[in-house]
Amino acid sequence: MFEIKNQEGWVTLPQNDFENLLDVAAQRGAERCLAHLGLENGHAARDIRELRNLLEAWRDARRTAWQTTVKVITTGILAALLVGAAIKLKLMGGPQ
Repeated sequence: MFEIKNQEGWVTLPQNDFENLLDVAAQRGAERCLAHLGLENGHAARDIRELRNLLEAWRDARRTAWQTTVKVITTGILAALLVGAAIKLKLMGGPQ
């Protein structure tokens, strides 16, 4: 038995009734939360999966953009070094 004190005194509930009460309260709380987020129409699981997929795609795109930026900068620096070395060694057909 669980006992809950209210303003008038104690209320005693059998454990099974208390657990059922908790289940109903949890269900209502979850429904309110989903409604607050705009996911109350029964498609919440699908919507959340789609949002997770979209977020993962965004992270992949961001990671790829950084990798590409680093590769472009590295390639540019190496190209500049090669051009500078070729000029220094007079390998290019400039004035001699």
